[in-house]
Amino acid sequence: MLKGGVFFTALAVGLSACTTVDFSQLAPATLTGSLFVMWVGEGDSSGDGKFVFVPDPADPLTFRRADRSLPGAEIQPGLMYTDGGSIPKIAQVFKGLSPWGYAPAYMIHDWMFTAHHCIVDGEKDKRFDQVRNVSFEDSASILGEAIQGMVKANKVQRNDIAGTAITAAVGSSIAKNLWKQQGACAASKVKPEDIAAVERAIPGATQPAARTTFRVPPETPRIPPRGRAMIVSRITF
Repeated sequence: MLKGGVFFTALAVGLSACTTVDFSQLAPATLTGSLFVMWVGEGDSSGDGKFVFVPDPADPLTFRRADRSLPGAEIQPGLMYTDGGSIPKIAQVFKGLSPWGYAPAYMIHDWMFTAHHCIVDGEKDKRFDQVRNVSFEDSASILGEAIQGMVKANKVQRNDIAGTAITAAVGSSIAKNLWKQQGACAASKVKPEDIAAVERAIPGATQPAARTTFRVPPETPRIPPRGRAMIVSRITF
């Protein structure tokens, strides 16, 4: 999601733009699987801190669009840094604007941005193939479809104001500039020490098959896990 104070500006731009995604017309997507979220650092003015999103090795979070012919028809996000919805603290008092209220949808959106930044920087890794043909406009629609899917599945209450505001923000020109940003791939890769924390928290995560599920960059060195790790939240569909 958008970082820091840019959310409000992006929201204002998005609501005034004629190209804003119409949230009410988006077809509900399907979300299945489980995800883990682990705290790894202090946050800033948005979100509630710095976290690592961890797909469940046995049942990874999976997004499927209603129209399977569209780009990003099926997405399984990989291991990545996230701060949830990146909603500024001042906005979190409003219903539907919690940074974790639509967490699975935010994870799908974060993965699209993470993957796209690496694609822009020339990464050929197959872990990005599911979103390689996703455009910026697709990314905003996909987030809205994920929220609609959560509503349809009775995971969250319907809140068209929040849904409209969020899709407007992620579909704005400011968000598009972030989408086109170059040189952001290296910083987005999960550090070896944080990967080690994930592996010690989840039994079997050190196995090669699990690391493939996590979509860990192949060049990431392995660090023996030490001490205890804390899983902050687990969400299952």
